[in-house]
Amino acid sequence: MRWGEKRYHSLDWELKHTFDEKIYKITLNGGMTCPNRDGRVGTGGCIFCSASGSGDFAGSASDSVATQLEKGKKALQDKRPIRSYIAYFQAFTNTYAPVAYLEKIFTEAISDPDVKILSIATRPDCLGPDVIALLERLNRIKPVWVELGLQTVHPETALLIRRGYPTDVFDRAVRDLRGAGITVIVHVILFLPGETEEMMLETLDHLNHSDIQGIKLQLLHVLKGTDLARLYASDPFHIPDMDEYIRLLGRCICMLRPDIVIHRLTGDGPKDLLIAPLWTGAKRTVLNQLHRYLKENDLWQGKDYHG
Repeated sequence: MRWGEKRYHSLDWELKHTFDEKIYKITLNGGMTCPNRDGRVGTGGCIFCSASGSGDFAGSASDSVATQLEKGKKALQDKRPIRSYIAYFQAFTNTYAPVAYLEKIFTEAISDPDVKILSIATRPDCLGPDVIALLERLNRIKPVWVELGLQTVHPETALLIRRGYPTDVFDRAVRDLRGAGITVIVHVILFLPGETEEMMLETLDHLNHSDIQGIKLQLLHVLKGTDLARLYASDPFHIPDMDEYIRLLGRCICMLRPDIVIHRLTGDGPKDLLIAPLWTGAKRTVLNQLHRYLKENDLWQGKDYHG
C-alpha cells in the first residue's frame, strides 16, 4: 500500500514522509478557559468534556510553556531517544485569550529548536480576524495546525452535547484558516447518543467536501463527573463493543478522501475517570484488531470515496 504497512493515511506515515523522522507530541496547557464554560456561550461546557477541558494529559498551567516542554521531553526521552516534537496546546479553547497573550505563548513554543510543529486545539467560534492573522504570521516560521472540535454536523446532536455553535460557523472557520494557509484537523466523536451509523457517515461526507487536511476519530468516552455520565446513569444509551466499533471504523476509512491524514482512530481516556467503554483502555489491542480487520476484508482509505 502507498502508506507503508497500514491501509490508511496515518499521521505517523505523514510525519516520517515529511520530516524523515518520527515526531512526538507534547501536550501543553496555556491556562485558558472556554466560552462554553465562562458564560459567553454557556456555563456547563460540552456534556462529554472533563473538568480539565479535554486536557487530561496536558501539562500544568502553573508552569511556563518552556518548562512544560522540558518536562514533556524528559518524560518521553526516559523511554526512547527523541529529537523532534509537536507542541500541542490541548486543554480548553486555545485561541480564547487576548492576541498579545496568544502570541507570547505560541512564540515561546515555536522558539524551542526541537519543536517542529505548533498544534492548537480550539473552537471555530474563537477564530477572529486578529487570531487568524497571528496564526498566519507564525505559520511562516514553523508549520501551524489548528484542531477544530466539530464532533457532528447534525444540529439535534450538537444541541444535545451543548456544542454551542451551528455548523456554518465551522465551515467559515475552515475557509478562513485555509485562506491563511493553516493546516486544519477536525475532531469527530463516533457513537454520540442517538446517532446512527448513517448519521456518523454523513458527518464524514461533509468533511470530505471541506478543505481539511486531517481528522481525529474518537469513540465517545463516558467520564466521571461529566453531564454525559449523569445522562448515561439515568438513561443509558448505546455503547458499542470493540467489534462493532472496528466495523464502523472500516466504513469510515473506506469513505474518507485518501489525502486526509488520520491522526486518531481510537482514544485512551484517563483510566481513573473512564466509565465506559472500558475496552478502550487496551488501545494497542484495538488498533491491532483494526489492522487485521482491514487486511482480511481488503479495505483501505478511499476505497469507497467517489469525489
